[in-house]
Amino acid sequence: MTLHDSSFGPGEESWEGNSGELERRCRLGSEVASLSRSLSIEKNEHNSKFFSNIWYVFRITRLITIFIMVVLCSLVFSMYPDRERPWRMLAVSSTESFSMNLTNFRDNALWKLQVGGPFTTRMEKSPDQESILIQVEQMLEIGFRRREQILYNWTIPLHSKRSDQILTTRTFAMLPGAPIQVNVQAFLQDTQVVPLSMTYQSLYVTVETQVLIAGLILAGVYVLIIFEIVHRTLAAMLGSLAALAALAFIGDRPSLMTVVEWIDYETLALLFGMMILVAIFSETGFFDYCAVKAYQVSRGRVWPMIIILCLFAAILSAFLDNVTTMMLFTPVTIRLCEVLNLDPRHVLIAEVIFTNIGGAATAVGDPPNVIIVSNQDLRKKGLDFAAFTGYMFLGICLVLLTSFPFLRLLYWNKKLYNKESSEIVELKHEILVWRQTAHRINPASREETAVKCLLMQKVLNLESLLRKKLRTFQRQISQEDKNWENNIQELQKKHRITDKILLVKCVSVLAIVIFMFFLNSFVPGIHLELGWIAVLGALWLLILADIQDFEIILHRVEWATLLFFAALFVLMERCVCLCLLKAECLVVTWLWCYLPYQAVPERERLAIAIILVMWVSALVSSLIDNIPFTATMIPVLLNLSQDTDVNLPVKPLIFALAMGACLGGNGTLIGASANVVCAGIAEQHGYGFSFMEFFRLGFPMMLITCTIGMCYLLATHIGLGWNT
Repeated sequence: MTLHDSSFGPGEESWEGNSGELERRCRLGSEVASLSRSLSIEKNEHNSKFFSNIWYVFRITRLITIFIMVVLCSLVFSMYPDRERPWRMLAVSSTESFSMNLTNFRDNALWKLQVGGPFTTRMEKSPDQESILIQVEQMLEIGFRRREQILYNWTIPLHSKRSDQILTTRTFAMLPGAPIQVNVQAFLQDTQVVPLSMTYQSLYVTVETQVLIAGLILAGVYVLIIFEIVHRTLAAMLGSLAALAALAFIGDRPSLMTVVEWIDYETLALLFGMMILVAIFSETGFFDYCAVKAYQVSRGRVWPMIIILCLFAAILSAFLDNVTTMMLFTPVTIRLCEVLNLDPRHVLIAEVIFTNIGGAATAVGDPPNVIIVSNQDLRKKGLDFAAFTGYMFLGICLVLLTSFPFLRLLYWNKKLYNKESSEIVELKHEILVWRQTAHRINPASREETAVKCLLMQKVLNLESLLRKKLRTFQRQISQEDKNWENNIQELQKKHRITDKILLVKCVSVLAIVIFMFFLNSFVPGIHLELGWIAVLGALWLLILADIQDFEIILHRVEWATLLFFAALFVLMERCVCLCLLKAECLVVTWLWCYLPYQAVPERERLAIAIILVMWVSALVSSLIDNIPFTATMIPVLLNLSQDTDVNLPVKPLIFALAMGACLGGNGTLIGASANVVCAGIAEQHGYGFSFMEFFRLGFPMMLITCTIGMCYLLATHIGLGWNT
């Protein structure tokens, strides 16, 4: 069939004309297409430039804001001198008292008194209780024959042995401008003399203002860490500076020696020593060998391997410190994930969660448990090592068994496998490691500058190779390694023990260190703390390994993590001094004491108290260090148990405190020391995870485990009546 068009002329001419028209239309279409492409490119470039400008403005604004805050805090800190608080030694008895008059109290709002002596935290309601009575009196003449008097009576119970010196502090709200008179009197059963030490200090702001300042500082630090505005170490340092400036503002600026004393050097020594041991241990190839063996045991399946790792980490952390457990497990896990082409971050988060859970099972697994078992008043009530471990072990076993299904549910939509081939993943990781190595070099000489340039050139070459591989890469995700049996022999040839003699030395020293950790918990004759044991073990291994280049070992130490802990110790100590922890304890005391007493029947008070203790301890421990919180709450619980109006047994409350403080560490990244150490080691290997990445997995697991632990507490103490 032939179609004709009257508008066309003869066939050939019409074809030629039509062909020319088509060419013109094609040229016009190409011009339009090129014009549209150029417009779209210009639009994309404009959008990209617009967003880059916004990001640049945000960076400059952030930098200026933080710098202004740092300058203001520095100025406030430098405007006030250090407050010298000389200690006054005195002795009182039942026949001799002590009196002191202070006339230099002017415009201050508070007066803080600190007393040291053979005190105890237990106040018995009996006439035989020996105590010290401190009366703080202030008289202000307002007008003719008109006076206003303030009188405080502070009773401190004495210990029967009169051996331990305990410091106790109380703050009094006073009238400005009036002198203060302090009277100290002893109520004793004999005529012995009680030695005391006393110091005092005036403050400019009220307790409510101090709590508000501490809350704002802590909230600001969390904002910096959560949104990753600055590195978490710098955020902790900024928070410490703000807290010190706040103390200077209220009139309680500490000296440099005092600030140094706030740092828990035992924890830092433990971290430093174990980092040295793990750094030398990694030179033997033992971690690669363990990764291959775990790959062989799991038979190429991911979840059996993750469950085995988490279970083994939980069991080991019940007898070792959580930090030590994660230092040993993190390198093995990272190497294993690299072999299986997995994302190590999700596996590490799961491990550290179960490490914190397992640490709550025994009396030596977590620092709050050690504080509870070491309390002499609790030991007198039958809460010794065996009783505490037996009860907590059963509960944590129940928590572990029910936590694995919830972990699998939380990881249901998580892509554990890398979406790219193992070759590309290793190339990206190699680029990151080389770039970090180049940035760590300080170009102080020509040779170091040349080495840094060579490293950056290597990074550029690797990035070019990566771009070529990405262009030819076809995404292939395997849910299970089908050729795991064939790959085992190749992996065993590639990842083997490289130095067997060094491995024997490392295993011997590490075994001695772990054995000393156990002896330190059970044998009182060994006068070595965990920090000393770790440092001595590091010195032994440094000598046995004959390390020539000591700087290589020091480069593997997580100095940022150590500095973060030091700044965090100062920050938390200042929050305690700013009455933040005291205010929380007062609120909790009101909830535990008056709310159950007034709102619920007597048979339900214990259940309400267990729920409140459990959840408040978990939530507070996920935000601040659980060690000072546990130490502060033990006397509160003892006083509540001795109150006849409340009538609550102490053991269920102590178990709820221990379980909430230990399990609450999974709530946030800085809730437990093991979390921070794991994140630091992973970041050094190029697999760091953020605050929000940990929070999305850790906080739901904290809610689940605390719920299971609460059910266990209620079932045993309410249902079965295990209250004695």
